[in-house]
Amino acid sequence: MRILAIESSCDETGAAVIEKNKTTIKVLSNITATSLAIHAATGGIIPENAAREQVKYIIPTIIKALCKSRIVNQESWEEARIILKKEIDAIAVTHGPGLIGSLLVGVETAKTLSFAFNKPIIPVHHLLAHIYANFISPQTSIPYSLPTNPYPYIGLIVSGGHTDLLYFKSINNYKWLGGTRDDAAGEAIDKIGRLLNLAYPAGPEIEERAKKITKPSIKFKSPLLNSDDFDFSFSGLKTEAMRFIQKNQEINEQIKNEVCFAVQKAVVDVLVKKTVRAAELYNTNTILLGGGVSANETLMNEFKLKIENLKLKINVFSPKKTYCTDNAAMIGAYALMNYKPVNWRKIDAMPDLYFV
Repeated sequence: MRILAIESSCDETGAAVIEKNKTTIKVLSNITATSLAIHAATGGIIPENAAREQVKYIIPTIIKALCKSRIVNQESWEEARIILKKEIDAIAVTHGPGLIGSLLVGVETAKTLSFAFNKPIIPVHHLLAHIYANFISPQTSIPYSLPTNPYPYIGLIVSGGHTDLLYFKSINNYKWLGGTRDDAAGEAIDKIGRLLNLAYPAGPEIEERAKKITKPSIKFKSPLLNSDDFDFSFSGLKTEAMRFIQKNQEINEQIKNEVCFAVQKAVVDVLVKKTVRAAELYNTNTILLGGGVSANETLMNEFKLKIENLKLKINVFSPKKTYCTDNAAMIGAYALMNYKPVNWRKIDAMPDLYFV
């Protein structure tokens, strides 16, 4: 089965062609048009600006994804139309959660293509798709290290807009264990990065600066680190960092690096501790990470260190960095593993979609 997948939940515009056979999910093309430069100039995402850019990019991105899925003479609507008609079995699209204007761009485009080409359409939960990015096989068809049937497992979704912990018994049988009470981890990181005049998004630069610190002299509290629940809170960390920065008016590069180390450690410590505790409680030996923050190498290293120190037999997986941030390939992967097509008339953008 071959699917055209569309992603437009926030600021990125993505389209991909994904194929599934008996053992693998393969990416034939994965195109992302970004408006990062516009959002960097404003220090964050302005929803109206994001949607306006997506209106411009959505059709060219889909054409490129379809044409890149096989060798064609040129990238054109005529070539893309033939591929869509003859080679695509269904269309998958993010229908929530996300920014309403952005979601509408993708959803209405997918509905139009579904009607025009008589293709089934699969609405996809954006957050769940982040976890299923782990199941994408490399284009080289090298056997993937993730077990074919890893259930049950713990899923940690950690990104700019969400921080959620879930227990999966099967693909359609999951339980939400907890999430952030205020700011998401990535959101707090970006806001602290703005206070330090770092590039947007701030995560990659914070990680690189933190690596330069071998003897830390600054420590921030890791919120809810010792609470008995599986909730998170990062607004207090943001406030603590802000007060430190305001108190120290002359922030040199060394102090910036120290703040980055302290912020990253506070975030990573609570993510690792609660996720591993959930795996122990629910007696599973697999943890899957998803979302932009899951690309952080320190996070993965600390997971492995924690598991080794506790002498646990738990495997931790995260997607390739390409598939950690928002992309259409993960939308297609989830749709192929959770194939539930609906009539195009019955799909709507759902900005507040959460977990059942």
